[in-house]
Amino acid sequence: MKIAGAPISWGVCEVPGWGFQLPPSRVLAEMQDVGLAATEFGPEGFLPEDPRDVLAQHDLQAIGGFTPLLLHVAGHDPVPEVEKLLATYAATGSDTLVLSAISGLDGYDTRPALDDAGWRTLLGNLDRLAGTAAAHGVRAVLHPHVGTMVENTDDVQRVLDGSTIALCLDTGHLLIGGTDPVALTRQAPERIAHTHIKDVDLGLARLVQDGRRTYTEAVREGMYRPVGHGDVDFSAIVGDLRDHGYTGWYVLEQDTILHEAPSGEGPLTDVRTSVDALRSILARA
Repeated sequence: MKIAGAPISWGVCEVPGWGFQLPPSRVLAEMQDVGLAATEFGPEGFLPEDPRDVLAQHDLQAIGGFTPLLLHVAGHDPVPEVEKLLATYAATGSDTLVLSAISGLDGYDTRPALDDAGWRTLLGNLDRLAGTAAAHGVRAVLHPHVGTMVENTDDVQRVLDGSTIALCLDTGHLLIGGTDPVALTRQAPERIAHTHIKDVDLGLARLVQDGRRTYTEAVREGMYRPVGHGDVDFSAIVGDLRDHGYTGWYVLEQDTILHEAPSGEGPLTDVRTSVDALRSILARA
């Protein structure tokens, strides 16, 4: 079973002031403890520039990672940033570049409106980056994400219609942004090349959708739930992906905010619950 982890499930995030940040030694050891086979890199600086030794110490494979980039601003070329990253991909055998079209603001609580010219720039950059990655043997995928320039159903459709890049099916961010991940899986299975597994409390998600909570507030209040304890239909998603020949990773990525150094197991409790539930779902699919 191709189940991987991501440091955000342990509260490790690129957003300034997100919360207490656990060290890589604990995060990687706990990934190993629950039997994960691989990990995404996490935010810049979380792992060393050449992470092969530290990953090998924990029997973990690197598969790539979440890369927030400014893609909609004319005159800003994201290609050099990606080419620099791809050296680490080559060294570690990583094959999936997860792109996010950030707004240019800190965090994910607000975003500006994007005009047609901005969309043309964004879509063009997505195709350019997909080509750059492919030249290095890496698959680029676009991650719809709350608070970025690709957040809601209309945004996702515009990417499907206006570019050729594959998608990261992030079950949580899609649902919070107003897209049913089951429906998207059935609409465009051929475009899905990577999957982020998040369960979501739909009641809190709706508070974000109508502006009664910011994204960060809702995460702090527990919007992301262990797999099987929220409102995402993972059995349907996994079944549809399998029916269409999906062979990619299922990355457990349950966004968490830690207020302080955890006593006891901390985030590991929810991670273990989610991994066990995901294994069961995959076994039945």
